[in-house]
Amino acid sequence: MEITTRQKKDITIVTVKGRIDGVTAPEFENYLSELISQGRRNFIINCDGLEYISSAGLRSILIIAKKLKTEQGNIYFSGLKDAVEEVFKISGFYSLFKIYDSDASALNSI
Repeated sequence: MEITTRQKKDITIVTVKGRIDGVTAPEFENYLSELISQGRRNFIINCDGLEYISSAGLRSILIIAKKLKTEQGNIYFSGLKDAVEEVFKISGFYSLFKIYDSDASALNSI
């Protein structure tokens, strides 16, 4: 898994490539937790390069979302494709989170 970030005003765009599974989910969660501890509150998670997400990855997302809620923050998703999009639909994440086609459409809506 590869994680990169960039800042657009008060939104942190986190791009994730590869897989978020039982092995990499703790790294993903720790990475975002560190950003939250630095005072960042609004995130777009760009999943354009995400090939796979397991239940451990979904659990990490829920943990991060809960932390953000207590800090009056938000998490949005962009670029879901194929298997990852299907997992989000089956798991009900489409009803829990705002999901956009691209970072640009997310930024325009936020």
